[in-house]
Amino acid sequence: MPLTQQRLRTRLTDGIATLGLTLSDEQVDTLMAYQALLERWNRRFNLTAIRDPDRMVTEHLLDALSIATAVQGPRVIDVGTGAGLPGLVLAIYAPDISMVLLDSNGKKTRFLREAVRALELPNVEIQTTRSEDYRPDVAFDTVMCRAFAPLPRLVKVASHLRAPQGILLAQKGQYPSAEVDQLGDAWDVQSTSLVVPGLEKTRHLLILRPTQTS
Repeated sequence: MPLTQQRLRTRLTDGIATLGLTLSDEQVDTLMAYQALLERWNRRFNLTAIRDPDRMVTEHLLDALSIATAVQGPRVIDVGTGAGLPGLVLAIYAPDISMVLLDSNGKKTRFLREAVRALELPNVEIQTTRSEDYRPDVAFDTVMCRAFAPLPRLVKVASHLRAPQGILLAQKGQYPSAEVDQLGDAWDVQSTSLVVPGLEKTRHLLILRPTQTS
């Protein structure tokens, strides 16, 4: 293995251990293949602003894995998934979940279809549409997003995708106090500070459930 790839793999496996997760060598290989594919496509298409391979491992792969234990299945949708973050990474981590990656940008979903084909991920489905226009036959146990929209808009355009006992997950940087206040009493919001190995930026995970009276 080239030294660069070995360094990236070590960064990834060390980070996975720090997060307290367990992945097989095959799963790590698949994550590395995804990172390499994303890096290659990024040379031609603007899929993500992060182009440095080391930062990709930290700010894409490990950042996505940092919320793995909060995701409840078996049906999960990643709204505004972009290049597949966090949904595609979590689909590799948890092959027993059924993951829908949704984005309205055709360029990004073309990449996702190629990634799903190349990485052989039978548990992943791609949808090219807006969340407010998507009407699945079966609702989702987890509706999640990363840097998709402010919380009030997320609730407006994606809460119809949530099953009755399901949750909304939103990855944020700083705790979005103003956004939470705008939700009023209709939603119960739990916040967890995330520690992403190698990342000094502040990260939070917000878990949203409707209140009993809403």
